[in-house]
Amino acid sequence: MSRPSARRGGEERHVRLVHRSTYTYPAPVTGSYGVAMLLPRAGAGQRVHAADLAVTPGPAEASDHLDLHGNRVGYFHVTEPHTTLEVCATSVVSVARRRLDPAAALPVTWERAAASVSGMRATGIGEHGEGPASVLAIVESALPSELIAPEESVREYAMSSFGPGTPLVHVVAGLSRRLREDVGDAPPGREGPAPLPEVLARRAGSSHDRAHLLVACMRSMGLAARYVSGYVAPPEAAAEAGGAGQGPRAWASVWLPGGGWIHVDPTADQFIDNRYVILGWGRDHHDVAPLRGVVFGGGAGSSVRTEVRITPAAAHDLAAAVRPATT
Repeated sequence: MSRPSARRGGEERHVRLVHRSTYTYPAPVTGSYGVAMLLPRAGAGQRVHAADLAVTPGPAEASDHLDLHGNRVGYFHVTEPHTTLEVCATSVVSVARRRLDPAAALPVTWERAAASVSGMRATGIGEHGEGPASVLAIVESALPSELIAPEESVREYAMSSFGPGTPLVHVVAGLSRRLREDVGDAPPGREGPAPLPEVLARRAGSSHDRAHLLVACMRSMGLAARYVSGYVAPPEAAAEAGGAGQGPRAWASVWLPGGGWIHVDPTADQFIDNRYVILGWGRDHHDVAPLRGVVFGGGAGSSVRTEVRITPAAAHDLAAAVRPATT
């Protein structure tokens, strides 16, 4: 008898996503270099019909490429003096991802998964036909990174979730639940993720911090896990009313031998579904920061305002996105 599908749901959701960040400076900026990761990646249950990055004032130079992890990255250089810089990403995406059902997932124990990762690190060969690129991604995701370095306090926190012989998917679900219960919401004002020992000591953090902590716990036990950046669409009623939402959300994905990467959001304590739009993934937040850059001038006291809207994609949005270009 075949195993039932481990991923339930799966109704395709079509969304139009607009992310607008506006930077204001007290004095003119004479030059601005920026790198943006604001355009969704294709695959992993989602189709990108259209994606555009607009910068105002218009850049003198602009380009885009795929990084080492396959994420879409945009570069721009603005030379026109300005006191306001606006970066706006607009995308039309269809998501058919189904939420993982732990009861139907492959019952690979966490010890077996760790042994599989260890074998890849030693031989460069996967047990389930993984190609060189997949092996590299798995091995890299088991190694320390700049924001997720080995910490004894993290390993101590993780230990109680790793019972002997426990299937990895249940370890992931249990750890997600603990993080949601143990790590409350940090007070507003902090920019970027906090050091992991600080998150554990204060028992407060953002979605970035919970994602980092879950990844760190997995890596501390020899498993492969990576940090994911994206958005969560609001419920249908809220989306139809305008779709105003928060900025990018962070979650984690963990490699399950024979089952691929399983994505879990410890901030909501759930495996992701078709409400989640993936921007990119990497070793930690530094690999997938939505916007970063350098400015010349501008003075002290700059500010940034970010607005995100996720609304159902209308028929004309989809039609315009797939309509062939005419000359």
